[in-house]
Amino acid sequence: MKTEIVPAGEIQYALEILQDGGLVAFPTDTVYGLGALAFDDTAIENIYKAKDRPIEKAIPILIGDMDDLDKVADEIPRMAHILASRFWPGPLTCIFPKKQTLPPAVSATSTVAVRVPDHADARALLRAAGAMAVTSANISGQPNPSTAQEVYDQLNGRIPLILDGGKTRGGVPSTLVDCTGEKPVVLREGPISLDELLAALKS
Repeated sequence: MKTEIVPAGEIQYALEILQDGGLVAFPTDTVYGLGALAFDDTAIENIYKAKDRPIEKAIPILIGDMDDLDKVADEIPRMAHILASRFWPGPLTCIFPKKQTLPPAVSATSTVAVRVPDHADARALLRAAGAMAVTSANISGQPNPSTAQEVYDQLNGRIPLILDGGKTRGGVPSTLVDCTGEKPVVLREGPISLDELLAALKS
């Protein structure tokens, strides 16, 4: 397979590849992500293959706007609406009850992790394509890429397309919070602290 690198503005070309079941790497507000359409089971399975990713690890969903949340999550609690309204787009990943129409390859459990990234190129792609299953664009266990070239160095020949949006900010992964209970439970600490989450719920 030939891997192409094109400017991040080539959204239509990326869309054609995604709709044909292909994978696309693109910049986000943290690192470069590797994504497939969220409801394309075979394409999502190919993410695992391209990355040599353990099959038991769920893949988060990225959406372009909060309005798309109900397409991938069910029974969204009020608490989750408040947190998403306050911190999206941004480095907060929320765990919700999973929409049963999502393929098993996204998550073998009853929940799904969802985020709206704070990156113009990423959101442009997500708004055009709809919800996408996205994980870091690297071989599992290898460094997370912050440039298109770093993606190419790891995934050349494994994926068809890389959108080059320059160097990403990199750094700390998003805060991961479970929103399925009565109170938020932080499962991975990140840029947004538990105190900030609790303060948002009180305001």
